[in-house]
Amino acid sequence: MGGALAGLLGTGCVRRQFFQSDARLAATTPLPASADSVRGATAGRQYARHGSLYNALVGRHHRPTWAAPVAAPVLHLGTVRHGGLRPGKVGGGFNSTSLNLTDPDGRTYVVRTVDKDPIRATPELLRGSFLVNVLRDNISSTNPYAALVVPPLAAAAGVPHASPRLFYVRADDPAFQTDSLRHFRGQLAYLEEKVAPITPPPAAVLNSTKAFAAAFASPEQRFAPADLLRARLLDGWLGDWDRHPGQWSWAVTSPTEASPATLVPLPKDRDMVLYRLDDGVLGWLIGHVFLRHWATFAPRYKNPSGLMSSGHYLDQRILNGLSRAQFQAAAGAMQQRLPDTVITRAVHQLPPAAFTLEGPRTIAALQARRAALPALADEFYEMLAKRPRIGGTALAERFTIRRYADSTVVIVESLAADTPAAPLLRRTFLPAETRLIQLEGLAGDDVFMVEERDPNAAGKPAIRIYGGAGHDEFQASGSGRGIRFSQKSVPAKRAYDKPPEE
Repeated sequence: MGGALAGLLGTGCVRRQFFQSDARLAATTPLPASADSVRGATAGRQYARHGSLYNALVGRHHRPTWAAPVAAPVLHLGTVRHGGLRPGKVGGGFNSTSLNLTDPDGRTYVVRTVDKDPIRATPELLRGSFLVNVLRDNISSTNPYAALVVPPLAAAAGVPHASPRLFYVRADDPAFQTDSLRHFRGQLAYLEEKVAPITPPPAAVLNSTKAFAAAFASPEQRFAPADLLRARLLDGWLGDWDRHPGQWSWAVTSPTEASPATLVPLPKDRDMVLYRLDDGVLGWLIGHVFLRHWATFAPRYKNPSGLMSSGHYLDQRILNGLSRAQFQAAAGAMQQRLPDTVITRAVHQLPPAAFTLEGPRTIAALQARRAALPALADEFYEMLAKRPRIGGTALAERFTIRRYADSTVVIVESLAADTPAAPLLRRTFLPAETRLIQLEGLAGDDVFMVEERDPNAAGKPAIRIYGGAGHDEFQASGSGRGIRFSQKSVPAKRAYDKPPEE
């Protein structure tokens, strides 16, 4: 075991030559200028250089798949799309490097590395330490080709999706010779639409920060909770635990006479689909004790609350008007839309060598998880129902809270002129499910009305009301036990209307 630990920690400092120099196994042979494709390319064979003891301690993860030889077309930006793609801004998150691209019609694309380097996610003081080796090796927990499985499944489930294509980037490609793009040279990469397309085309596409700003400015733009629930159940089914606000764009649909503009969720970045961490001693400890949201994909949902937790900011604010019955209906509909034929076709999108290693067990796991979707939806619902948060907008709203012996009803209506007459939210909360309901007026001259329909406050959810900016009015009948009203706003770090930085 000491040797395995030494392999993990290295010499106590970051390993300088960690990554493969070229994806091609035959990289010593020059690639002809006319080559349209390569064979025998690997996503990251450095992850499979360890022995059985190391794998038992740290985890086998997806190491064989990273080292499996696959075929891929050579990326030629001038011809890959009609009219070619013009390089633009270099981007990427803490792990990957990406290059934004534009076609002659103004449509945007992105090419991003399959392999990742998490050194940018490491504090500067630790970037020369063994911790970088650990984080880099942990990329083997991801399946390098999982993103190819998602499009057929998302399409069947009714969730917008990009359609990534796998390519090999020539080491001598002129478009990738700047130092900021050095990680692309000689490696496998994905090319896809920058924003998942929908029909009809949206009036605009916003990131999460701008989408929440728009929704909280006025009731004229509202999120689509049924669409988000469907997308979040797909996330859970696929084991995609990394669904924080930065992993979403939002399509703004045009308003009609009957309905306001809608903010439709557009998922992106499917790097954590089919994630496998807990098949080694250290991996198990990390995923089950220290970082429980790093949930391993398996035939059963091992930790649903951890699996769904990264999306909690979105879920708590957008799904708060949906009932348990609606969660169950969404799960049942998804089961019907994902038959075995669709699952099998989707998993066969893996390269043949990767399918040989992972295909049959992935199909079986997806089938088992599909059967358990209603249970996942139920636990997801209960997690959100415990402490719901309900916010208004920057305009005036009326919050009506009716407390009955067996339930609490919350109704939010806009008081602003020329806004839809239908309630912004109407929801019945049950004491067996809900402990505390938090209402946030945000801004505007809001009215909060508490109507006690039963004198006994025992067992009822507590009510916390934050008025926020504006001249708010608070009215309450009965004893008011369990109810607190504050004219102040919620502290900024917990504010309803301030999503995390992207």
